[in-house]
Amino acid sequence: MELKLNRPICFFDLETTGIDIGKDRIVEIAIFKVFPNGNKESKTWLVNPTIPIPPQSTAVHGITDEKVANEPAFKELAPQVYQMIKDSDLGGFNSDRFDIPLLAEELLRAGVDFDMKNRVSVDVQTIFHKKEERTLSAALKFYCGQNLENAHSAEADTMATYEILKAQLERYPDLENDMKSLSEFTTRKKIADFAGMIAFDENNEEVFTFGKHKGVKVDVVLEKEPGYFSWVQNADFPLYTKKVLTAIKLRKLNTK
Repeated sequence: MELKLNRPICFFDLETTGIDIGKDRIVEIAIFKVFPNGNKESKTWLVNPTIPIPPQSTAVHGITDEKVANEPAFKELAPQVYQMIKDSDLGGFNSDRFDIPLLAEELLRAGVDFDMKNRVSVDVQTIFHKKEERTLSAALKFYCGQNLENAHSAEADTMATYEILKAQLERYPDLENDMKSLSEFTTRKKIADFAGMIAFDENNEEVFTFGKHKGVKVDVVLEKEPGYFSWVQNADFPLYTKKVLTAIKLRKLNTK
């Protein structure tokens, strides 16, 4: 089964220095782009993270400091990466909770104004967990009858994710072959920022999900405690969270 696409979709996977979205860096990125006409394009880059790769991370993906010492930093690659994904929806395995948030941080650090407006994301892991509760290797075996060779290589993981999604559409008739529907199915909760620090309540209004203002509407906090905005901007929060908070503040100012 091929995907029914109204626009391209980029399946991608990151190998990184760790799992802290705000602090860790990309060491490898693979993107597999599928076009509505069936054409496909694939690119993989090794990346110098400009910080040491911890041994425990190297143990997972096999990428050492020496291997990436002469590779470009992400800032140099950011224009190419953005050019490839800018017109596309995004797909991945655990991508909503990790890959997209971390990619957003890297792009913003590189001066690329990335956001998810006018695009959707499809997290293949969420479909799998809602249906079967397994890992990527088990998913490939379960859905496609294949063993995952070179697990934790970005390219192998990316291709496996693409094959799994097609097999999931074959297996589950209730899943629509439509990226918007799949995105809605894979959304765990409605959040305004990738890190989940600002979410939407039942009235579709932004609320904080952490700290002393947990559950309080962002507009209310910004009005009653203006200094909280500055505190967030100067504290160690993800850049995308700061960007979303700034947009909310500007929206409120523009409606006065």
